[in-house]
Amino acid sequence: MKPILYNLTDTELTKFVTDMGLPRFRAAQIREWLARGAPDFASMKNLPADVRVKLDDMATPMPVRVVQKLQSADGATTKFLLELADGNKIECVLMRTTYGNSVCVSSQAGCAMGCRFCASTLLGLQRNLTTNEIMAQVLTAQWELRGDRGTSRPNGDPNNGDVSHVVIMGTGEPLQNTQNVIGFMERLNHDLGIGWRRITLSTCGIVPGIYNLIQWGRPINLAISMHAPTDELRSQIMPINNKYKLDDVLAAADAFTHTNNRQLMIEYILLGKKNANGEIELYNASPEYANLLADKLAGKNCMVNLIPWNAVDERDFASPSGNAVHRFQDILIKRGVHTRIRRERGTDIGSACGQLRLNNIKNKS
Repeated sequence: MKPILYNLTDTELTKFVTDMGLPRFRAAQIREWLARGAPDFASMKNLPADVRVKLDDMATPMPVRVVQKLQSADGATTKFLLELADGNKIECVLMRTTYGNSVCVSSQAGCAMGCRFCASTLLGLQRNLTTNEIMAQVLTAQWELRGDRGTSRPNGDPNNGDVSHVVIMGTGEPLQNTQNVIGFMERLNHDLGIGWRRITLSTCGIVPGIYNLIQWGRPINLAISMHAPTDELRSQIMPINNKYKLDDVLAAADAFTHTNNRQLMIEYILLGKKNANGEIELYNASPEYANLLADKLAGKNCMVNLIPWNAVDERDFASPSGNAVHRFQDILIKRGVHTRIRRERGTDIGSACGQLRLNNIKNKS
């Protein structure tokens, strides 16, 4: 297998370059391109053409390769299907918003959590991603924004700027890969200058992992994938709840928010089910569950992010009506719970976690 130059230390990269018979300064040039996320050697314009050809024969630049890129009709969302060196596929999503450019990254190839509403877990867990593989997802998005210009686009460009926010909400459970994910967040802050308060980690509720984050001590944002206000209902759709009960998860999350003075984000996917007559009945989105959720979150410094379900063919749920979604939100707001409905982005390109990867694998089977 060809060496991946991004994974080499500066010393190793210099040795690789000089062993090729090239001057040492070429290593610094290559490193600069790798730090931008250059997807191939042909993009490294300040290297001689024959050097670029030779490098292409001998090495691979980045630990991920773009297999497929989908652009939403409104131009705001770009989804990437990426291939790792071992052939595994992962996804990341670039979202251009009014507050900046946000990237959603995966932390694992596949997922072991088994959540019944999600596409990511259908094929199981393959392995954890390395720090470099997670970082390369952000650099892929950065390259999309910058290209080979190497700098941000002019302020007049509607897609100007660099990656400003990162959410670890893609495929996988980040707190099953805590060491590499923490290393990734440290790199985001140190290498790209992304502030801790612009980094969000989403977890199904791995309680020991949340306490590890507290011990780490950085004031990132924490999001809990809750999706049900009772242990009985949550265990039906999220098997992890059989190990870490809801009250224990929320207690750990409270400890994190109190330590770091951050508002907790509660993610709640609104689900329906089709009955025998083809009518959609509310599953976890009824007024009763809205009131139970308000009871559970009473007095907490949190914000509930309501997420209408993004359909997955292999799952037997349905999306509740817009009226049901707004009724659920209204109840929470009247009960004093800060609540918003997540704006759907990239629905025309299947931007929900795992959909692009799943479709790619199905199409090859």
